[in-house]
Amino acid sequence: MLRLFSNYILMIFMVSIALDACQQIVPPVLNSFSDQDSRVRYYACEALYNIAKVVRGDFIIFFNQIFDALCKLSADSDANVQSACHLLDRLVKDIVTESDQFSIEEFIPLLRERMNVLNPYVRQFLVGWITVLDSVPDIDMLGFLPDFLDGLFNMLSDSSHEIRQQADSALSEFLQEIKNSPSVDYGRMAEILVQRAASPDEFTRLTAITWINEFVKLGGDQLVPYYADILGAILPCISDKEEKIRVVARETNEELRAIKADPAEGFDVGAILSIARRQLSSEFEATRIEALHWISTLLNRHRDEVLCFLNDIFDTLLKALSDPSDEVVLLVLEVHACIAKDPKHFRQLVVFLVHNFRVDNSLLEKRGALIIRRLCVLLDAERVYRELSRILEGEADLDFASIMVQALNLILLTSSELAELRVLLKQSLVNPAGKDLFVSLYASWCHSPMAIISLCLLAQTYQHASTVIQSLVEEDINVKFLVQLDKLIRLLETPIFAYLRLQLLEPGRYIWLLKALYGLLMLLPQQSAAFEILRNRLKTVPSYSFGGDQFKRTSSGNPYSQILHSGSQIDEDGDVDEDYGNSSLHNGINFTSRLQQFEQMQQQHRMHAKAQAQSRKNSTSSSKEVQRPEEPQRPPSLSDMTRQPSRSSRRGPGQLQL
Repeated sequence: MLRLFSNYILMIFMVSIALDACQQIVPPVLNSFSDQDSRVRYYACEALYNIAKVVRGDFIIFFNQIFDALCKLSADSDANVQSACHLLDRLVKDIVTESDQFSIEEFIPLLRERMNVLNPYVRQFLVGWITVLDSVPDIDMLGFLPDFLDGLFNMLSDSSHEIRQQADSALSEFLQEIKNSPSVDYGRMAEILVQRAASPDEFTRLTAITWINEFVKLGGDQLVPYYADILGAILPCISDKEEKIRVVARETNEELRAIKADPAEGFDVGAILSIARRQLSSEFEATRIEALHWISTLLNRHRDEVLCFLNDIFDTLLKALSDPSDEVVLLVLEVHACIAKDPKHFRQLVVFLVHNFRVDNSLLEKRGALIIRRLCVLLDAERVYRELSRILEGEADLDFASIMVQALNLILLTSSELAELRVLLKQSLVNPAGKDLFVSLYASWCHSPMAIISLCLLAQTYQHASTVIQSLVEEDINVKFLVQLDKLIRLLETPIFAYLRLQLLEPGRYIWLLKALYGLLMLLPQQSAAFEILRNRLKTVPSYSFGGDQFKRTSSGNPYSQILHSGSQIDEDGDVDEDYGNSSLHNGINFTSRLQQFEQMQQQHRMHAKAQAQSRKNSTSSSKEVQRPEEPQRPPSLSDMTRQPSRSSRRGPGQLQL
């Protein structure tokens, strides 16, 4: 006790020594701040307090050492020491605010180092000093904000409400100063904000995204090199669970996209694309949608630069076609359509699309109709169908080619987006453009007999349709064929084929149409619903032809009998032509050559089917040697296969039932 009293008396005595002796007085006192005895630490604070009161401004030369000592004592375990520390702290703050010798440049490195401390008392001490120094007009704390900004944001997630509040108050004050300042280092702070926008703490994310929002509004051109980083922070926040964050993130995203920066100014198109591509894999739909909007925006503004990075994003864009969200798929298609404006990229798109359909059957079934229809709207239906037909004509996978053609044929016959294409095909025998389209599609449509028959009915080449039907052999008429035929019969009753049904009012003129329809009827199982539909329709064909000014009764009162007994030939659009046999060309279409093309393709399919059957047979024979024979399953009847699907089995929008 006597030693402590002696030390205290010594410290009081040292205060009276001349100011030039401060260099010898202050360091020993500061050393006492770390003494193990709390009473020594307390008296050291009291002594330094008295020294500071005497020397005032000259005390500044020891500021960093004193600040470091006070920072440690602010977390002292002894309440008396803390109280003495707070008293000394207030005095030092008063001295600093009055002094013109304080060096902020020398102090900032120490402050930056101490901002990483997690102790709540130290954090309060630090925020208090930052606030005080910022209030001094002659001290430019804003200029050094990037050095301690991250530490302030770190305090926003502190467990103490008081510390969070103090840190938020300090940040709010700095943000207001930034708004009023003509020159701010946005770049360095933007890097910090981007990291904090991904914080697991909700309040930290909200504050960071709010700052980013203000920076985008204020910083403008200064932030161009940081656009990619900022976008990488914004896009995930668009899908944040907190609504306030989502609102600010969306606003920031729109502000950022509205700025039209140029690569010459440091705008990194590749970096932005990389961020957008990465966010296309986000689990959140809203984020994926905004990523696609960015890719679309870049394509519109910097098309050439984007195409340079096409190989980096193309696969991701193709995978996005399988996205569970219809809105995402439609946006992806818009991006693809924008890329495919160039013939080279158009071909590449369609090739990759067919490849994706080939390797992912579910994509064709679930999204095939949606994808094809949308592309037809964006890129011109005729162009899309011609390119698809050109690719499928040489498709090596015959099973896939058949399925794909059936899907395209169904879309062609049912989609409102392809109405103009159907109108053009109806003019195949009288219009060169229609003829070219018919011939273009015919080559790949040969993969499916029912697709060819549908195409001929649509193009009103009824005689060729009848010839194709007559050319079918036993192997062609299988369950798959009958299912497709069932669909066609039902489609004949839709408004799309209203023109065909009206032509039945003139059986004398459209005899080949009747023969084709009767041919289809003969192929249908009598117990099927499709058989009843078509037979009932043919029963309504009148005995009189309503063409011309007067009724012309067909021979024997039966419109079909004229096909059997008339010596005249009927040309491809139904009109009687006595010289039909002298030429197989109609509007430049060589139907004899087309028929040969169809038969050759069907022969390939038959051989392929036989090879598959033989392979299955061999596989079954091998398995029987090591497995017991299973109970044979009853094969489905034709009536089951052609029965109209139930409500529960109907597909949703954009899906194909193949």
